[in-house]
Amino acid sequence: MEIKRVRAEQTWNLRHEVMWPDRDIEYVKLEDDNEGIHFGLFVGVRMVSVISLFVEGDSVQFRKFATSKSEQGKGYGTILLKTALDEMKELGVKRVWCNARSSKVEFYKKFGFCKTDKCFEKGGKSYVIMEHFF
Repeated sequence: MEIKRVRAEQTWNLRHEVMWPDRDIEYVKLEDDNEGIHFGLFVGVRMVSVISLFVEGDSVQFRKFATSKSEQGKGYGTILLKTALDEMKELGVKRVWCNARSSKVEFYKKFGFCKTDKCFEKGGKSYVIMEHFF
């Protein structure tokens, strides 16, 4: 297993497969993808998990965090998120936040994320903004 930085376009197929398979692939591409820091977790030559980070001052938002359905439950997402959080802490980031699918709230709580009172819906899915402070 190896975690390394990847280009935005390397994340798109996995994002599409996991997050929005019923939509066109354009739906998973972000307008500011080229400004993000993207990490991929590889098992052999196959990228099985991705996360994209967008830094603004001492705050960072992570977006499009996805693990291949066939590889979920094996700890790869946990390893990738922990690695990303460690790297952000080393860069001096004070706050990390995300738009968490409501069904994933308990997962993020394991990393010290707390729910805010900000919720919304997108594409028929409900989200809550969660944040973590270092």
